[in-house]
Amino acid sequence: MKYKYVNMSMPGSSNSCVVENKHMECFDVLTEAEKEHLEKNTIRIVYKKGEVIAKQGSFASHVIFLEKGLVKVYIGGTSKDLILKIIPANHFIGLSSIYEGNNAFIYSASTYIDSEARLIDLSVFKQLLMSNPEFAFKMFNIQNENAAQVYGRFYCLTRKQSAGLVADLLICLSDRVFKTKSFLLPISRNDLADLTGLSVESVMRIMKDFKDDGIISTKGKQISVLEPDLLLKISKFG
Repeated sequence: MKYKYVNMSMPGSSNSCVVENKHMECFDVLTEAEKEHLEKNTIRIVYKKGEVIAKQGSFASHVIFLEKGLVKVYIGGTSKDLILKIIPANHFIGLSSIYEGNNAFIYSASTYIDSEARLIDLSVFKQLLMSNPEFAFKMFNIQNENAAQVYGRFYCLTRKQSAGLVADLLICLSDRVFKTKSFLLPISRNDLADLTGLSVESVMRIMKDFKDDGIISTKGKQISVLEPDLLLKISKFG
């Protein structure tokens, strides 16, 4: 299949499934006393594949920091979930639920693979925001990037054609999640469909077209990006 490119691009709209900001660095600006206080008010939990880390509407008593694994953040629907983003290791989950007057998660999060997370007491986290301006500034930057990522994602879902949506997802997985051109995909066909807003059949058809055109290769769950520049063109203009 040969692709006809239609210019529907938007700056920053590519790779919209995950944020780039290194969340781990925010802990570096804490004093030793603050780090110790944070650690005393943190618990670590191991989650199996498919477990729910945060449930939409449930009480948000902790800030969640994913140390290992891969998580999807989504809004549940009656027939289909809307996946907002993918969260790789060393990223926060649920920060958007932390604002004055709210005490519940505004979306759900569940694991794609076995994962490990730190649950930080919410009141302690808020104390750090008020007492350490540099920490608060870094969290402000993270929140801003989270917002930009969601805006970019909604632009992609509402403006891009189907081939562009699948290309965008493959670039995101390759460049930002797994950081390699060849990776083992732990995401189900249904989740691929939810991530792109397409049907399972449409995603599989486009993946086959990409494979037939030599853009990617697949072997079971192993995916290799063979023509990243062409995939990027499809993501921007397809």
